[in-house]
Amino acid sequence: MAVKWTGGHSSPILCLNASKDGLVASGAEGGDLVAWSEDGSPLGHMQFQGADDITSVLFSPSCPTKLYAAHGETISILDVRSLKGSLDHFHVNEEEINCLSLNETENLLASADDSGAIKIVDLEKKKVILWNLQKARPLWITNLQEDETEEMEGLQSPGQFLNPALAHSVSVASCGNIFGCGAEDGKVRIFRIMGVKCEQELGFKGHTLGVSQVCFLPESYLLLTGGNDGKIMLWDVNSEMEKKQKSPTKYTHRKKTKRAAYPKQGEHANTSVTDEEGNGNFLPKLNIEHGEKVNWLLGTKIKGQQVILVADQTSCISLYPLSEL
Repeated sequence: MAVKWTGGHSSPILCLNASKDGLVASGAEGGDLVAWSEDGSPLGHMQFQGADDITSVLFSPSCPTKLYAAHGETISILDVRSLKGSLDHFHVNEEEINCLSLNETENLLASADDSGAIKIVDLEKKKVILWNLQKARPLWITNLQEDETEEMEGLQSPGQFLNPALAHSVSVASCGNIFGCGAEDGKVRIFRIMGVKCEQELGFKGHTLGVSQVCFLPESYLLLTGGNDGKIMLWDVNSEMEKKQKSPTKYTHRKKTKRAAYPKQGEHANTSVTDEEGNGNFLPKLNIEHGEKVNWLLGTKIKGQQVILVADQTSCISLYPLSEL
C-alpha cells in the first residue's frame, strides 16, 4: 500500500524532485509549488503569478535548498527555506517548458520546450549560450516511428489503431552511457552510447497504454516505468542485457514478435512481456497497480530507505517503499 502525502496541493501534481538532504519539491497545475519534509509534511508553499502549470522542478546538487522551477515559459530560482519569491528568473523559451536539466558543474541549465527548442543558460554569466537545437549539429538521431514499421504491418488488423511512438520520457543511468526512453506506443527502449553514436540494446513492452515516465534508480540499472494505464513497473535492465550478450543467437533489430500478454485490471506482478529483439519473456521485478495515470516518477531515498515517489492526476504524492531490494 502506498503512503499518501496530502495537504500541500489542491490540483493535479505534474512534477517531482528530491534534494540530496531528503527535501522533496512538487509542482502542480495552476502554478502551485510545495516543499516537503522527509515525513511528508508540507514545509512551504508558493503560488506563481500567471497560474502557469509547473512542469519541471530541479534541486541544485551543490546547494540542497536551491530549487529551479519551470512554469510556462519561465524558469525561476528559489530558496525552499523561504518560498516568498524567486531569487532570480529567466525567460528564454518561447513555448511552455517541458523539462529542466543541469550539467555536473552546475554552470549550465538546459530547458526544452513545446516548440522543440532547447535553450541553454550560462548561470554564471546569466546569458543564453545556445539558442536552439537547430543551430547545433546532432551527433545521433533515431526515429522511433520508423523502427516500428514492420511490426505494425505484422500486427495491425483492419480497423485497429496503434499509437505512434512519441517519446515521452528519457532517463540516463548513473554509469552515463545507458539510457531508456518511454513512448506513447507503450514500449520502453534501452540504448547504449558508443562514442558519438547510440545503439538500441533492448525494446520491451509491459504497459497497455503510453509510457509516460521512465526513471533509473540511482547507482543501478533498475528502471522504473510508469504509464497512462496506471501501472508502475520495475525492470532489471542489466540482467536482460547480459542475457542477450550471452545468447549465441543473433537477432535483427526489426524482428517481428508476438503480442505481449497483459494482465487484466487488478492483477499484479505476473506480467509477461516479449521484447522486440527476441530475447524471450522479460518479467518486471515489481508490478504496482497504482490506478492513476502517472505524471512523474522519482526513485530516491527517504530516511535512508529506497522509495518510489509518484505524482498522478490527484493532488497528493504516493510513496512506495522498496525495502525488499
